[in-house]
Amino acid sequence: MLLHTHTRSCPPENDQFPTLGVFVVESGASPFDVVFFRVLFGALALGAYVVARGWLRDHGFTPRTLGLAVLGGVFIVFNWVLLFQAYENTSISVATVVYHTQPFYVVLLGALLFRERLTAAKVGWVAVASAGLILVSGVTPGDFANGGSYVVGVGQALLAALLYGLSTLVTKRITGVRPHLIALVQVVVGIPLLLPFADFGAMRGEGADWGWRGTGLGIIHTGLMYVLMYAAYAKLPTAKIAVLAFVYPAVAMVMDWAVYGHRIGLVQALGVPLIVTASLRVTLPRPRAAAPAPRTAGRAPEAASRPATPAACES
Repeated sequence: MLLHTHTRSCPPENDQFPTLGVFVVESGASPFDVVFFRVLFGALALGAYVVARGWLRDHGFTPRTLGLAVLGGVFIVFNWVLLFQAYENTSISVATVVYHTQPFYVVLLGALLFRERLTAAKVGWVAVASAGLILVSGVTPGDFANGGSYVVGVGQALLAALLYGLSTLVTKRITGVRPHLIALVQVVVGIPLLLPFADFGAMRGEGADWGWRGTGLGIIHTGLMYVLMYAAYAKLPTAKIAVLAFVYPAVAMVMDWAVYGHRIGLVQALGVPLIVTASLRVTLPRPRAAAPAPRTAGRAPEAASRPATPAACES
């Protein structure tokens, strides 16, 4: 008889929607200004939702967990800035796939900083992803000779992934607090953090520009995105969430091609499945070994087995 088990969804390994790159480019603002408006309008949208649900009462934060949420917010905010700069220097497609190396940073940083277990299989998948990264980046000696802006863009996407990995590790150590509240703290942190870098003079634009910045990036891609994401993730097992690793870069590349005509080359395309497959293998929980059937007197052990229960939030 099959035994049905429930799995607990892990924190998301990616907080971007595939359409985000288009909204960033169409906003016409610098990366710092784009992120400033994202956190400003995102904080307003998330804050309104949290207040409406009455979650500010008994929020569950302690000085330690609040400090961790603030630290995670610093990583998240500058991760967005670097990713949006990478869009400008490379393309939405290349930056998105390179940024998708973030699960490997979580694995490596977890082993380095917190002595989390690093298996030979995970090391192997990191190597596979590294090979895919070399192919996807498409960096040639000529890129270094021509000012290196493309190389800088690839580096920015990698650094953005590193910062997101650090934020993930920090956030995983916050317990007893709703994820919506953690996200709210993280975007609120970005307001004073980015205020010195915001160019209000350059932010003047037409109504359409404000629609891309405020409604599109702040309300839809931050406030609404987090609300829907956490609602869905609370009902899905980790394995199904991890499968989205295949969907996200594919849709982002289609959007980049459909809107801007950008397409990656054949050699670069060969690296995409390497990174995405390795990411999926690292993100998916390992099945636990089935317990042996108990022996009874006078009867031979039976070869019956039970379905393995996926480990929650293994990394």
